[in-house]
Amino acid sequence: MSQKLRHEQILHILETRGFVTVRYLTEKLQYSTATVNRDLNTLQNAGLVKRSYGGVEAAKRSHLPAFLQRQFYMKKEKRCIAEAAAALVKEGETVFLSSGTTVQHMAPFLLQKKPSRIITNNMHLAIDLADAAFEVICLGGRITEKPYVLGGDITIEQALHYQPDKMFFSTAAVTNDGLVGGQNVLLRIMMKVSAEVWLLTDRTKRCDRTENVLFDFSSLTGVISDYPFSDELKARYESVRFLELDPTTQASPKKQ
Repeated sequence: MSQKLRHEQILHILETRGFVTVRYLTEKLQYSTATVNRDLNTLQNAGLVKRSYGGVEAAKRSHLPAFLQRQFYMKKEKRCIAEAAAALVKEGETVFLSSGTTVQHMAPFLLQKKPSRIITNNMHLAIDLADAAFEVICLGGRITEKPYVLGGDITIEQALHYQPDKMFFSTAAVTNDGLVGGQNVLLRIMMKVSAEVWLLTDRTKRCDRTENVLFDFSSLTGVISDYPFSDELKARYESVRFLELDPTTQASPKKQ
């Protein structure tokens, strides 16, 4: 694992869990204590984390909401995944796009497509698509994640008026045995009303377990990732399509 990737994973862990011990990071990343400590020192010198006795937490950055911070993580990988996702959209389709930052990267690629309708609860994504030659619907509701993400009862009520042909979403955690983590009720509902459900995930989301499970891979049409899943998992979910990308070469996805 490269230093850059370890840094990305450490920042993602701190964002989702808050304070963690060095021991937790060494077990999670499967690297030595010395390596993890060097990474933490580098991140602390860059002002990204704050170390204390026995552990570490993300540095307080009140001027930059967590959603905006995530936009800077794994940009190349997210863009590669988003491009592959947009390529699946066909002319005349109704598509739901979740509020995730990976999904947000789909915007420039979708502008060249011809779906009939795009639905999202991400205000920034809706603005990026405003000049598109297709209908763009931004669901209403209250701001649940500053500054762009809408959610709550109103959002869900409006979303139920649609039955998308395809749904694309990303979330905080994807386990190695095929569980999708999170607490997003909107995703659970849209999964049930969408004809196809596509998960977009990069390796910083990869984990062994998650406390909050939305659903497992049996609910998915396919997964687009920048890392491979095990043959055992693919055999367990044989109806799921796995598109595995190599962002370093911009290679075409390996279809499984």
